Amino acid sequence: MTNPVIDQERASFINARKGSEHARVPAWPRTDKELKIVELEVDWVRLSTLNHRTKAEQRAEVARAANPTLFTLDPLGRTAQDAQYKILSKQEAFDDLKHDLQERGQQEPAIVTADGVLINGNRRAAALRSLYFDDKHLAAKYVRCLVLPADATVAELIDLETELQIARDFKQEYGWINEALLIEELFERENKDFATVATRMHRKAADVRSLYDKLQQVHQLVDLSCGARLHIDFNENESAFDELAKHIKNKQPAEAEAVRSVYFIGTLAGANYRDLRNLRRADAAALVRDEIESDPTLKQILDAVEEALPGPATEVDILDDLLGADTDASPLTPLLALLATKKPDETLVLPDGREVDVQDVFGSIQSAIAAAADDAKEDQNDQATLTAPLNRVKKAIGEFERALAALPKARLFSAFDEAAVSRQVLKLRELIDKYPGDES
Repeated sequence: MTNPVIDQERASFINARKGSEHARVPAWPRTDKELKIVELEVDWVRLSTLNHRTKAEQRAEVARAANPTLFTLDPLGRTAQDAQYKILSKQEAFDDLKHDLQERGQQEPAIVTADGVLINGNRRAAALRSLYFDDKHLAAKYVRCLVLPADATVAELIDLETELQIARDFKQEYGWINEALLIEELFERENKDFATVATRMHRKAADVRSLYDKLQQVHQLVDLSCGARLHIDFNENESAFDELAKHIKNKQPAEAEAVRSVYFIGTLAGANYRDLRNLRRADAAALVRDEIESDPTLKQILDAVEEALPGPATEVDILDDLLGADTDASPLTPLLALLATKKPDETLVLPDGREVDVQDVFGSIQSAIAAAADDAKEDQNDQATLTAPLNRVKKAIGEFERALAALPKARLFSAFDEAAVSRQVLKLRELIDKYPGDES
């Protein structure tokens, strides 16, 4: 029986190609792991539009082209293939890969479906294609490929990609966004079982869950932006989203939303994540808002946004549909809802008629966050100073209780130095006698 999913004409073409060479592919999930090797023209093989290494980049390309079916309507057609080739050719170290292929040739075979769609080796095939057509390097005309069985399923192909490119080699980093998108897909496929996903990816379940959790925060910010920001835009902000996801996990809704709004608006504005780190507290949004209100331009924007809200302005949670109706609104919610939809190269018109660049607004917000973070850090230092005596006395009591519990067993050994312990206890008593008590 033929597989109705694959292109039978292309499959017949590959099947007719002579190839006496075979290779074993341990990552292929079936028992029979021996696959035939053939040479295929670099412009005949098709790049995989299901490649998880480029998921975030594909979303960006879809948005830029305003074409939601760019990679799905006809994934093997010229439009989708040209878009995928463009993504691959712009990836980091693509020119280095071309140079290596020109110098040493193709060292490892790619892997294709029975009708010639690349499952592994997309970057190598794209680099060879560029060498052949752009640089006229004739030796790059063919790509050596291992051919999968004609009845390979989509699930098997995803498992193979996961094993080859995520679990084993990391030859070209996915970027955390793309890796998290793959985890999310596997999580849905594996009945929402993180343990199973972790096993497939050769990772700890906690690491897999962490990537999933911070991706959910990115989803929320991208949705809030209404197309102004894309997932790939936040590939450099992993630390901020990691800290945010971990902090809000077990917090009350009000604190979670306060910290989230600060991290979201700070990330959009390009704030230093070390400043954001000092604002992981219940009053984070209030501290930042106070600083914003001290800036005349930001105050105008904030007032204008809140005046435009229906009903009792500051009580309305703009993010209800996104974060859930029971989420407590943050003092920054209205401003965040506006600025998330603005790109840095846009302008805002103030109530007094002046125009300001959004990039300048973000710069002012960076300053406000830095100032709020300094205040929060100073407050934390003051709090640490206030609690240090009590915390240290509690620690000393705990240590002495453990020493008393260990004493009987220690005395069973002839080498135990009773005199040394007695001297330390005497010193402890002397220190206690020095405690001045309440002198008020």
